[in-house]
Amino acid sequence: MNIRGSICALATPFAADGALDLDAFGRLLDHQLAGGTQALVVAGSTGEAHMLEHDEFDRLLAFVLERVAGRVPVIAGTGEAGTAKTVALTRRAQLLGADAALVVTPYYVRPTQEGLRRHFLEVAEHGGLPVLLYNVPTRTGCDLLPSTVAVLREHPAIVGIKEARGDRERISALAELVRQDFVYLSGDDGSAGEAMLAGAAGTISVVANLVPQAFRALCDAAVAGDRVATARCHGALEPLLQALNCAPNPIAVKAGLPVLGLGLAQPRLPLVELNDGPDRARLHQALSTLASLATVAG
Repeated sequence: MNIRGSICALATPFAADGALDLDAFGRLLDHQLAGGTQALVVAGSTGEAHMLEHDEFDRLLAFVLERVAGRVPVIAGTGEAGTAKTVALTRRAQLLGADAALVVTPYYVRPTQEGLRRHFLEVAEHGGLPVLLYNVPTRTGCDLLPSTVAVLREHPAIVGIKEARGDRERISALAELVRQDFVYLSGDDGSAGEAMLAGAAGTISVVANLVPQAFRALCDAAVAGDRVATARCHGALEPLLQALNCAPNPIAVKAGLPVLGLGLAQPRLPLVELNDGPDRARLHQALSTLASLATVAG
């Protein structure tokens, strides 16, 4: 299993009545594969995992696995606030056929570093899947420290980390933990190029939902250590990255789906759709500009 490069944290399209829109989801998957995405995350935070019912999680994951048919790794988001629930969801993902589990630090409960260590070891021991740790302190209220990651990587089932902190100190600390059996993946689109140039093997991305080909180009350049090409790719993506910052994820990225014919913009409550106005216009303009650049390049 080769989890690296451009990895899309898939959005979950919903129909007007709020049900899963698997037709749109299929188009989104085809868009990813055609654009060169190298792995897919199902039911992560971008996929509104915590608004999905249990049967919907199963349907989404089964749908992706059938559609992808082994062409790229499929990673299931299985993190819950409680350890037993996380283990149970990870085991369900394993039974459905996922290649790995992306396990976010327990949210809201704010565990200590010792609690985090024991939580992830339980999931690694009993979940049945290779585990990617996921640290996103702005959403969870706790920070998985590099010193704890260094201990956790000794477990053979813990194969890497998605780190959403994009500051240089954290990027440098995690780059030092990289080895043959443990990958560091960026979880922050804005600093992804810098992280990959420092040693991250790839990025689990939000913006890749909309522009997989452009984001794959960024990843290829940065993983190859080409600073000039990385800066050029990042510069092309920057207006869209800035436009996506107008609202909490995945509100803004879902507002881009209708532009591409990939589903409706609506998320599930308590998230609400991005209003018409300057933010949506800026997002649409950035998408249009990137599409024009891709046409010229092609």
